[in-house]
Amino acid sequence: MAQSVRKKIDRFVIEVDGQEAGFAAFVDSPEGDVRDFNHTVVDSDFRGQGLSRPLITEALDATHEEGMKIKATCSAVAGFVEKNPEYQDLLA
Repeated sequence: MAQSVRKKIDRFVIEVDGQEAGFAAFVDSPEGDVRDFNHTVVDSDFRGQGLSRPLITEALDATHEEGMKIKATCSAVAGFVEKNPEYQDLLA
């Protein structure tokens, strides 16, 4: 199972064997310094395969590399940050 995460205009998408399996949607602040992750979905055909962790990890790492902070209105992202304290410094 080959998986990859890539950024689109308003979301990070995880693909499995070339098929879109889920996404983490976001809205950037007008100032461009805060990214609000507001919705995360893993397609029902791919649930139970542990895809949300690499999806959220890649999304947060890329956001950090862009020099942005995050807001986690999505419960999946908020829960991930709560369980992984190394990402708490990204919170706006």
